[in-house]
Amino acid sequence: MNIKIIAVGKIKEKYIREGIKEYSKRLSKYCNLEIIEVADEKAPEKLSKKDMEIIKNKEGAKLLSKIPQNSFIISLEIEGKEISSEELSKKMKDIMISGINDITFIIGGSLGLSQEVRNKANYKLSFSKMTFPHQLMRVILLEQIYRGFRIMRGEPYHK
Repeated sequence: MNIKIIAVGKIKEKYIREGIKEYSKRLSKYCNLEIIEVADEKAPEKLSKKDMEIIKNKEGAKLLSKIPQNSFIISLEIEGKEISSEELSKKMKDIMISGINDITFIIGGSLGLSQEVRNKANYKLSFSKMTFPHQLMRVILLEQIYRGFRIMRGEPYHK
């Protein structure tokens, strides 16, 4: 199984980089993991709705250019479906059973995802109605993917 995470922005905080490194190492026995960062656009504090859409569309074009053909695309969105860890594990297993070898998770920038990226997604996933920093979301997502593989294999970890 190939798992790709395509995200907007670079990780600057050391503690987040360490978390990503740790879960990437743990996941190496379950899948081929690739994390791709695309550059974020400068977004001043006060933006019009039109300017926000322009920024999201620029970031969205960069995200879309990195998605592999025939990949199952899961976008992370506040408006997506909230599911349990067990349900995420089952979703990943069902995708694998269907013969799809690539799952791509998309994490937008601070303004979210463009409509074009949202439309391309096969599944819209929400971790919460709360807003999380998009950098921290990478660690949370990696942990849940790891947990999902452990659940799938009946291995201890999930409690």
